[in-house]
Amino acid sequence: MAKAYLVGSGVASLSAAAFLIREGGFSGSDIVLLEEQDREGGSLDAAGSPETGYTMRGGRMFEIHFDCTYDLLRSIPSLDDPSTSVTDDTFAFHDDYAWDDHARLVDAAGKVVDAHSMGFSERDRLELVKCVATPEKLLDGKRITDCFSEGFFRTNFWWMWCTTFAFEPWHSAIEFRRYLNRFIHLFKTFDSMSGIYRTRFNQYDSIVRPLLKWLTDQGVTVQLGTRVTDLRLADGDALTVEALTAQRGGQSEEITLGADDLVMVTNGSMTADSTLGTTDTAPVLDTSRSSGAWQLWETLAAKRPGLGNPSVFDSSIPDSTWTSFTVTTKDPTFFELMEKFSGSEAGKGGLITFKDSNWLLTIVLNHQPHFREQPEDTFVWWGYGLFPDKEGDFVRKPMRECTGREILDEVLHHLRFEEGPQILENSTVIPALMPYITSQFLVRSAGDRPQVVPKGSTNLAFIGQYAEVPDDVVFTVEYSVRTAWTAVAQLLHLDRQPPAVYKGGHDPKVLVEALETMHRR
Repeated sequence: MAKAYLVGSGVASLSAAAFLIREGGFSGSDIVLLEEQDREGGSLDAAGSPETGYTMRGGRMFEIHFDCTYDLLRSIPSLDDPSTSVTDDTFAFHDDYAWDDHARLVDAAGKVVDAHSMGFSERDRLELVKCVATPEKLLDGKRITDCFSEGFFRTNFWWMWCTTFAFEPWHSAIEFRRYLNRFIHLFKTFDSMSGIYRTRFNQYDSIVRPLLKWLTDQGVTVQLGTRVTDLRLADGDALTVEALTAQRGGQSEEITLGADDLVMVTNGSMTADSTLGTTDTAPVLDTSRSSGAWQLWETLAAKRPGLGNPSVFDSSIPDSTWTSFTVTTKDPTFFELMEKFSGSEAGKGGLITFKDSNWLLTIVLNHQPHFREQPEDTFVWWGYGLFPDKEGDFVRKPMRECTGREILDEVLHHLRFEEGPQILENSTVIPALMPYITSQFLVRSAGDRPQVVPKGSTNLAFIGQYAEVPDDVVFTVEYSVRTAWTAVAQLLHLDRQPPAVYKGGHDPKVLVEALETMHRR
């Protein structure tokens, strides 16, 4: 029987394992995930307790057209109700707790801005239409700033768009154009965020845990603490992996592949070398580039052309770093004040961005509980800053050098809450500093990301955020799932392929609504 070896245990690998079983007819016992870390889930992480504080490096947005993700998760039972799929649970949660943001943007005076208007000038509109219409090949090596005038970056649209998706002005124009085209159907509700879906709990609890349970029930093996350092390739023009070299427990071993065995590699990692701080200590930036995900890709790319260019993504840490933070408290004061301030019940308000803050701070009050085992008397919320190297407006130091308490203090000063000292005293704040978190958005050219199944490959595929899928957008769960499905379908030569990427711009109604939104005043 053919075996499959999946390098990494993030959502791409978990999805690939599920597709191998569901679409490819593999037995779970013939699938092995080799994970360097001591925990599954990759970047979809969440952990902690009420006593130590909860932490999650980030949260992913969903929307109605994540067709690959919903197709996969429709096969996976929810942990809370096995008769309900994860997809159905997500849709039901959206029905009950849809976002309706009334405080999407806040100004320097701590006042809510009317974000219904995109704030465009005629020049902004023309530049936006031009960017959407420009063929991707003409944007190779270009930044967003190469396509827009300075005023565009002071519009309501930019502040909402960049903080929803984590774009920065120096990021790739190719990726920005893809997002504009991919999510054009969200334009008309972008200020309220009502088109954005969220999972019932954090994505580790809502997606990783049920997927992992289903896979292990099928007999899939997840081998933690295992770092794959090399793939031995056969001689000749065909791209064929003959063996994997892995390190485990201080020992090196070689896994020899059979003629029909498959290898799928998650190349690169957006959360590699992340570090956590505490309420009283700042995280320390790790620039060691020690991650196995990056080093394996670099090793493979050096062997032959056509396997991508990892240095494009892992060599510009100042351009891909930002800080997030998770706040845990048993004091309901902050939630009560924010519900009054925002005009929305906690869990229904969406993102709140302090558009004039030096750090470009954004916060969100999650629906409680946000962790499956979270007690009723505990509250958890999350935030991040896109400019961690800039000095704060109130805490006069760069965000990445701040303790959790200092970051929360900055937020509270922007909100002008008199109860700030009480909130500070009763909160545990864990900051996370991530050197590669937006590395997938860095300026690139065609070929810098390898194809999911490279030309000439007989048994090797790349999956995850740094493999190339035409038209779809990175930094989404959908992208990881799509690469996984593509890898399985192509390597096994299956008739059933992933559904096409949704293109709202081809729908006249969607296009008209987007254009009307651009002209709102």
